[in-house]
Amino acid sequence: MHDRAIYNTDHELFRANARRFFREELEPNIDQWEKEGCLPREFWLKAGENGFHCCGVPEEYGGPGADFLYNMVLSEEVGFAIGGASVGFSVSSDIVAYYLLHNGEDEQKRRWLPKMVTGEAIAAIGMTEPGCGSDLKAMRTTAVQKGDEYIINGQKTFITNGQSCDFVLLACSTDPEAGAKGVSLIIVEADRDGFSRGRNLEKIGQKAADTSEMFFSDVHVPVSNLLGKAGGGFAVLMNELPRERITIACRALAEAQRAYELTVNYVKERQAFGIKVYEFQNTQFKLAEMKTDLAVGWSYIDQCLVKILEGRLTPEEGAMAKLWTTEAGNKIVDGCLQLFGGYGYMNEYPISRLFVDSRVRRIYGGTSEIMKLVIGRTV
Repeated sequence: MHDRAIYNTDHELFRANARRFFREELEPNIDQWEKEGCLPREFWLKAGENGFHCCGVPEEYGGPGADFLYNMVLSEEVGFAIGGASVGFSVSSDIVAYYLLHNGEDEQKRRWLPKMVTGEAIAAIGMTEPGCGSDLKAMRTTAVQKGDEYIINGQKTFITNGQSCDFVLLACSTDPEAGAKGVSLIIVEADRDGFSRGRNLEKIGQKAADTSEMFFSDVHVPVSNLLGKAGGGFAVLMNELPRERITIACRALAEAQRAYELTVNYVKERQAFGIKVYEFQNTQFKLAEMKTDLAVGWSYIDQCLVKILEGRLTPEEGAMAKLWTTEAGNKIVDGCLQLFGGYGYMNEYPISRLFVDSRVRRIYGGTSEIMKLVIGRTV
């Protein structure tokens, strides 16, 4: 992760501060927060005090106006932290904040972005439905315009920050006959009548992340809550997804990096048959493969980050980064757990949490299979 030319000394200072923050504020508390099924608001606010939300938001909207690389440093450090997979900062900082910045009206930006920077406002994005995962064109949640309002009906599921969010950026159909060209993005405040949160979903990993169902029953919102143009939501999603997928890629590889480093330390201490586990040739070969995969992954991510900064990252490049890093990352974490032997299967060892937390990376943000479709269309 270190000695990468794309980052300067300021980025690395920010990294050191972020790593210290998660080590002191997250890792000692993650067991308790997993039992509670969510991260406390105080943690979000403390992160805001330390400048760990919405790094790219301009000063005029209350942010530091930093470059996107600061977001990526934070994504990497969230991934590197034990329990970091439960931290939903990325949805607010790397996804919703940029949807607002690039597509929102000035009033929308001034209303939400300053509070997102401080952690006072937590954002969610509502795309997935019970019968519609990666196929966003098939969504059934509708928004019907009547006068100066939209009336929204439908439901969403697997929504990160679903229990704690103050608003959801909702993907819904404003013209069911138009397919993808009928999808719009609408801001729905959590205190609107008719909006309700379902249960906090129980997952095999990321147990401190509040992941929820959401229900919309005749929810009235003003037309001014529309983000961008009516029917323009799908195009916005497609434009923003490459960056979201790079964020996931960074976190996936950082998780694998942490697993690798924990494993190197473990095999150099653990003995079997009278020698250190590290001294077996098989162990060295496995670790050599992991080290190489990590180096290759970071190199490609850095290529993509350069293109993001230049506004040149294509959808297939974002898909390639997500596909490779999540598949390779899962393979690395699995191999690391194997080198821990039976102890790797015990909850008291962090490798076990990394194993279950990292598995979903190949699913959300677009499954590996969808990534292959995106890439395959460009062949």
